[in-house]
Amino acid sequence: MAKTVGFYTLGCKMNYAETETLSRKMKDAGFQQVNFSGVADYYVINSCSVTEAANKKGRQAIRAAHRRNPQARIIVVGCYAQLKANEISDIEGVALVLGVKEKFNIVERIREYEEKQTVLSCVSAINEVDSFNPSFSCSERTRAFLKVQDGCNYRCSYCTIPLARGKSRNPSIASLVRQAEEIAERGVKEIVLSGINIGDFGQTTGEKFVDLVKALDQVQGIERYRISSIEPNLITSEIIDYVAQSRAFMPHFHIPLQCGCDEVLRLMRRRYNTDFFRKKIEEIQTKIPDVFIGMDVMVGSMGETDEYFKKSYDFVESLGISFVHVFTYSERENTDALKITPRVQESVRTERSVQLHALSERMHQDFYKRFDGQIRPVLFETRTKDGYQVGFTDNYIRVQAKIPYNAHNKIVPVRLEYKDGIMFGI
Repeated sequence: MAKTVGFYTLGCKMNYAETETLSRKMKDAGFQQVNFSGVADYYVINSCSVTEAANKKGRQAIRAAHRRNPQARIIVVGCYAQLKANEISDIEGVALVLGVKEKFNIVERIREYEEKQTVLSCVSAINEVDSFNPSFSCSERTRAFLKVQDGCNYRCSYCTIPLARGKSRNPSIASLVRQAEEIAERGVKEIVLSGINIGDFGQTTGEKFVDLVKALDQVQGIERYRISSIEPNLITSEIIDYVAQSRAFMPHFHIPLQCGCDEVLRLMRRRYNTDFFRKKIEEIQTKIPDVFIGMDVMVGSMGETDEYFKKSYDFVESLGISFVHVFTYSERENTDALKITPRVQESVRTERSVQLHALSERMHQDFYKRFDGQIRPVLFETRTKDGYQVGFTDNYIRVQAKIPYNAHNKIVPVRLEYKDGIMFGI
């Protein structure tokens, strides 16, 4: 009888792409996949370590799997595994801890574990990590996440990603085009380009991210592309101009700001200031008037005084963007931010998060209202229990519509009607 395996993923979209790749590898080796919530012979947890809360969720997932089946072998991969291998190895039920260099050798490491029957921790020094492992996920059938880049050469003072993922690296444009063609053959309509610092694409091959965009735009069968989080200093005018007239790249950007205060940006060691950021946003909005722009903003970082937070809040409010993904700062070991003062109290961090979430909701609703009455193309993805089919417009407005046929994985033009915070399609 085939051995069973359940997967659980924490963290970024790239982790989801990598989990599905690991799943395919194990399936090819004869494993049968089951739900993580069920009883399995092996559990694979693809972990995250961007905050202490992410570490905690990883530990909770390990203990939950062990409770379901105390005889199961638990495998932990991902950023938490890379950074805290010894801590994870000591948790009851863990059989394998695989760092960033070893996780894609999961089948071979399982065989090694089964021979030795002892906990194995396979974690290389991060400066030894230089390979790129292709990954994509398309379990949603309408949307795939394609990993185009890994690692980061930046050294932001608060961030452990370079310690967990290694240096910036990427495959060739030609290989990514082939993967996009394979995704298209599966009937998927939309691809989200994913990575740690995707605008830095080309460190390995000498190519440019804009050339990747242009090449992928030619792949037949893929109707939509979205660019996941891209650093503001790496969004060139050439990229903006191309997206503005592209066949398939959607009017949608997600750009990490982190803080709207220059004093804090310097403490964070970000590579821009608020004046640069504003001009970049204005350039995008001028060239792509219907664009959806999401932003990452961190609250409560070391050194963020009340005055600096007020500056950041006012700056974000002034930009007229579409959505803010709010993060609460979490102290991370081995980061230079720990040397910065003052430290913001947890209660203050929570209060600031609440304020920014409220601002984000207001900005999001204001963006939706702009398009009330317009006709926009919607790629339908799911269906609600009460019969609505749900999808997203080209500029990332969530729409629910009553359609008299199954519109799943179809792009349908609908007239938008905004009502009580919800966008309906009629």
